[in-house]
Amino acid sequence: MKVLVAGASGFIGSQVAAALRAAEHTVVPADRRHGVDFNAMRSSEDWRPFLTGVDAAVNCVGIIGERRGQRFAVLHREAPAALFRACAEAGVRRVVQISALGADEHGFTPYQRTKLAADDVLRSLPLEWFVLRPSLVYGKGGASTAMFKRLAALPVIPLVGGGKQRVQPVHIDDLVAAVLRALTAEQACRTIDVVGPEAMTFREWLERLRASAGKSAGATLSVPLSLVTAVARLARHVTPVLHPDNLAMLEQGNTADVEPFARFLGRMPRAVP
Repeated sequence: MKVLVAGASGFIGSQVAAALRAAEHTVVPADRRHGVDFNAMRSSEDWRPFLTGVDAAVNCVGIIGERRGQRFAVLHREAPAALFRACAEAGVRRVVQISALGADEHGFTPYQRTKLAADDVLRSLPLEWFVLRPSLVYGKGGASTAMFKRLAALPVIPLVGGGKQRVQPVHIDDLVAAVLRALTAEQACRTIDVVGPEAMTFREWLERLRASAGKSAGATLSVPLSLVTAVARLARHVTPVLHPDNLAMLEQGNTADVEPFARFLGRMPRAVP
């Protein structure tokens, strides 16, 4: 197959592109490294030149926080929606969208709502579509994984509200396997929550990361959500991941039933070490 991968230089996109090449598919990378600025890709006409001879498209573009030149409305909604419409016009039947767990009717942040808006556009088109909604994705090369590992390695680990928030981390290899499965599955037009086999508290997640680094259990410090939110209002200008919206999404929880995903993969996803 000839597959367009939007966001092919990012954490998820690069892994998807590598797996496609390993399976002897041809990859058409669409990212800044290859001269594609998503801020300028807001109409189907902008995407059409990249779809010549393409059999399928995978959208891996995503940001966790806005910064100069990067806006949710453009990168999560407008550019992907234009790509999906271009695929319908060009006869590219199979399209896979990497969305996010929580991008549904209960989503309340711009991150979630813009992801959902693009998902809904894709679902409305006469395509063989898949919307994959991963939970917290971890693995080598992931910026969030590196950040959580640094946090877990601290002598005293600060935990918002004691770290009781629920997460269900999924390994990048399982998300990539889901993408490849979606490109060939007979039954399309499906929304699948991509989660690990075990839901756990955020505190337990950090403890697992600490143990995997060979460190003994560390001390923790419970920090009130109100205090962390106040600090985040300032810190978000330096590190977008610390935006108060991301804290709110963490408080909301990020879990789902693993069984539908396991059935789709044909196996249970990888357990957190």
